[in-house]
Amino acid sequence: MTASAEAAQTNVRDLACEILFQVDARKAYADVLLDRALRLHPLSELDRALLTELVYGTLRWRGKIDAELARHLQRPLAKTDAALRNLLRIAGYQLLFLEKIPDYAAVNESVELAKSRRGTKAAGFVNGVLRSLLRDKTRGRAPNPATRSVDEIAVEYSHPAWLVRRWVKEFGLDAARDLMRANNQRAPLSLRVNLLRNSREELLQRFADAGIQAAAGEYSPQAVLVQPAGAVENLPGFSTGLFQVQGEASQLIGFLLAPVPGERILDACAAPGGKTTHLAELMKDSGEVIAVDKSAPGIEKIRRNLGRLEIRSARVMQADAGENIPGLEPESCDRILLDAPCSGLGTLRAHPEIKWQRTESDIHRLSGLQAKLLRRAAVNLKPAGVMVYATCTLSRAENERNIELFLAEHREFELEEAARYLPLQARHMVRSSFYQALPQRDGTDGFFAARLRKVS
Repeated sequence: MTASAEAAQTNVRDLACEILFQVDARKAYADVLLDRALRLHPLSELDRALLTELVYGTLRWRGKIDAELARHLQRPLAKTDAALRNLLRIAGYQLLFLEKIPDYAAVNESVELAKSRRGTKAAGFVNGVLRSLLRDKTRGRAPNPATRSVDEIAVEYSHPAWLVRRWVKEFGLDAARDLMRANNQRAPLSLRVNLLRNSREELLQRFADAGIQAAAGEYSPQAVLVQPAGAVENLPGFSTGLFQVQGEASQLIGFLLAPVPGERILDACAAPGGKTTHLAELMKDSGEVIAVDKSAPGIEKIRRNLGRLEIRSARVMQADAGENIPGLEPESCDRILLDAPCSGLGTLRAHPEIKWQRTESDIHRLSGLQAKLLRRAAVNLKPAGVMVYATCTLSRAENERNIELFLAEHREFELEEAARYLPLQARHMVRSSFYQALPQRDGTDGFFAARLRKVS
């Protein structure tokens, strides 16, 4: 390896360490920090790919890496300096999971980085831990195929024990293992074709002409999957509004609501606007979509997406959907989409940091907020109107249980069969009339939705 190549890789590791430090210490979002780093630093395509791999790979396998590192530490990893802790994790990921980076390079560069960040003593500490880990790796330890305990499963699949316990209870042991295995895979970039501007076939041809590998999605008639993708802003057609970034499972929510041109639709909790823009497209940009969100940055994202996609039927409003929405009269909306704030446990392929940031108490807190939002949204729906409640999580407390409680309190609503409204190729994604996409079965994010009609 040349000196310039070593310097570049050191820079990449330094960037990865800083991103993981922010995720760990401040509960920041990895994708936001990574996008910012890729914009600010002139890296080659290889270095951009390495930075992405180090960040996401380390987050996916953090539980297993931490367990291996703990065997070579005299005190808990959590009590180690945060910068060194994440530097050790990055090095551990390279030693345990990456074959193309030589072990000596991973160790030496990590030691140098520790020295530059925390001094000679820290460098010696990192060197000792990694050399010990490397010796242990060389000897090898065969995994126990009869792993039974929750703690062992949590380490093997790199998920927190509380979440393993919950999923084993809700899905069964084998399905929980499959789910966690799927969560540790890379997610493709999923796009939704803007049918107001072009067709899926036209967008795929545009990508092919530019030498970009892309394929039609399996379940949504508007989905295009791109892998690897690079910066989405650099894809042909992005700046001219030919597509919107949106997961394929998320795209199916629009079909489930099934809006009709000329209707008035409320999209509560609408940021960043993926579903807002989809609803407007499905309505042929005719009618009104009221996009509500209480976050000012979220509102700005919705406006940017509406402008880029040249959608005119949507009206954006900063307000709390859990309270009275100014200017919105009761029973004034034909359809309502409540894409509720949730724990996000269905999106761990793209956001692996979530599993280390969420706690079981978050699920209880969020389920209460979701129930409040459901009750508030129901007031705005016309008789015979339709409301879809959706989350991107896999938690019964946030999903089925919320709908069961709502229906018990609101006899004027009934649950409709989701399969009747989904595209034919997606109708298997139904469980007890609810829409449910599963990473291990469908290769998508985990999603849940219930379609409710106000019958009186």
